[in-house]
Amino acid sequence: MKNLIAAVVLLIFAATPAFAQMKPCEELLTEIDAKIQAKGVKKFSLEIVPNEKAVDVKDGKVVGTCDGGTKKIIYKRGK
Repeated sequence: MKNLIAAVVLLIFAATPAFAQMKPCEELLTEIDAKIQAKGVKKFSLEIVPNEKAVDVKDGKVVGTCDGGTKKIIYKRGK
C-alpha cells in the first residue's frame, strides 16, 4: 500500500510541469507582470512569441512557457 501511495505522489509531481505549460498566454503574462511590478521594477516589457522566435532573443530573457509549450514570454528591461 505504501508503494502505491508513493507511486501516485511521484506521478503527480512528474505531471505538474506539464500542467503549468497548459496555461493560456494572456493569463500567465498577467501573473508575471504582477510579480515583476511587485518587486518594484518600473520599466520593462513582456512579449508573447512563438517558440521559433524565442531562440533568436538577444536582449531579453524567456520567463515563461504557455499555450501547451508552443509559445514563450520574453522579458526585456528598460522599455
